[in-house]
Amino acid sequence: MATTLNQNGVRDEDSLRFFHVLSSRDPNTRKHSFDMIRMTLDAWANGYGSPKDQILVGNGNPLPINPLVEEHLPDILRLSTNCPFEDVREWCSNLLADIQENCSGIKIPRRAHGKGPSKYIPESEIVPVSTSEDQTQMLFVDAFLQNNRLDHVTQLMGYHPNYLEMFLRTQQYLLRGDGPLPFHYRHYIAIMAASRHQCAYLIHLHEQEFILQGGDQDWLKGPAFIPTKLRKLHEVNKILAHRPWLFNKSHIEGLRKEAWSVSELVQAIVIMAHFHALSSFVFGCGIKNEPDHHGGFTYRPHSPTENSNDSDYTSDSSSDSNSEPEVGIEILMERMKKLKESQEEEPTEEERRKRFEKVEFQSAELTKPGKKPSPKAEIIKYVQDEEFCYIDFTKRGCTEEAPTFRANEYSWDDHGFSIANRLYSEIGNLLDEKFSMAYNLTYYTMGEVIDVDTSAFRRAIWYYIHCLYGIMHDDYDYGQVNQLLERNLKQYIKTVTCYPERLTKKDYDNVMKEFKHSEKVHVNLMLLEARLQGELLYALRGVMHYMT
Repeated sequence: MATTLNQNGVRDEDSLRFFHVLSSRDPNTRKHSFDMIRMTLDAWANGYGSPKDQILVGNGNPLPINPLVEEHLPDILRLSTNCPFEDVREWCSNLLADIQENCSGIKIPRRAHGKGPSKYIPESEIVPVSTSEDQTQMLFVDAFLQNNRLDHVTQLMGYHPNYLEMFLRTQQYLLRGDGPLPFHYRHYIAIMAASRHQCAYLIHLHEQEFILQGGDQDWLKGPAFIPTKLRKLHEVNKILAHRPWLFNKSHIEGLRKEAWSVSELVQAIVIMAHFHALSSFVFGCGIKNEPDHHGGFTYRPHSPTENSNDSDYTSDSSSDSNSEPEVGIEILMERMKKLKESQEEEPTEEERRKRFEKVEFQSAELTKPGKKPSPKAEIIKYVQDEEFCYIDFTKRGCTEEAPTFRANEYSWDDHGFSIANRLYSEIGNLLDEKFSMAYNLTYYTMGEVIDVDTSAFRRAIWYYIHCLYGIMHDDYDYGQVNQLLERNLKQYIKTVTCYPERLTKKDYDNVMKEFKHSEKVHVNLMLLEARLQGELLYALRGVMHYMT
């Protein structure tokens, strides 16, 4: 029986679905399905077309390995560690051991960068795939049943189950819910979006999902092989990813000529923005490739000196030569308390504008992060105009073409929400709930300190990210940004938001040193959502201008 890999190394739909039968809440169904899987693998290992009675036992003689068995070993590896069902993890661990013992010449894969979903956070400090927290465990199971995997993004977000619930609901609707775009288009657009930040993690996930939705494997060779309609999204994709202030109604007009309906465009825009922002979260948390994806497993023997939490990015940390002493949580709390108790008069509109511009110009003076990593062939094939990237809004050139975005003139609450809902039913409600959750989420803690009002700190982060995109909120005092966000933290926020592929482990380690890892993940969730909202404000304003 021939392998199901094509000449480009892409597995077909049947191969990818082989273990999906394990996605069941019923333990008896899972047991029956796994028994059938073992019998099929036994038949492949023996070279027969139908299963034998004995399971992976070679009558005392080692069995030759069939390519079909080898093809599925990374899947078995993933399920042995990343499944919320303990029985499946145990069966798959035993299965790997049986194959290694009974099949000659077989190399058993192992995780390439040690256990755990993050290169930055020790596995012992991450929510386990089988957790005693009922709400989180229920969400892990739901995610596994929906996606046929418990992916690393979901596991990292497991620190914050209330947010995770809304994230999963929104992403499920984007990719599998109602909407004008075919399902395989949605996943290909996700690939295009992730490629702008060289996010191999998301690219690999959605290459598989694209195949599972019946997509043409030739499309995965690159833009030359996709329909013109999709290819015309590249310009909008790069602008929204890096300089969303350049987006305007002319881009809508151009795409309308390529047979895009307005509702299709709004869905495509939301998908692109979602995966641009999710790329920031992936890099911000040091998320590793999935164990069954390229780069996520290896056949090399384990090295005693191997450190599972070393970053494998090669760019130098931008914070080494410019790092400043970080104030501790106590000083930050004192500053927040003073702001809350301050009797200072409300700044005038002119003073607010000056404070915004000061923060904006200070951001432009931050050291640009380390060298952009060289894109791998598996990523670069999707990218057009690779050199196009973020520039500081203050250096944007003609201010008449891209003036400061005034949120009092076009806001999410008053404008973006309604136009999103009108043109892409329900997405406005889902996004609004998710934005609100990320903005307001708090456990009233900072590090080891409890009963802390963190609202001022959270607002400063949210509005600083919008400032990076030239968005000014007239009701916010931007003087608070400089009081609550130190230079190192601003550098981290800017890197994760604008240049996420350049982030290093040192960058992660050098900020918020007294924060727990769960709190750093919380900050990265705010970065994800504030970036997403800022990108959508520009895009949806462009749609509104087109329609009026």
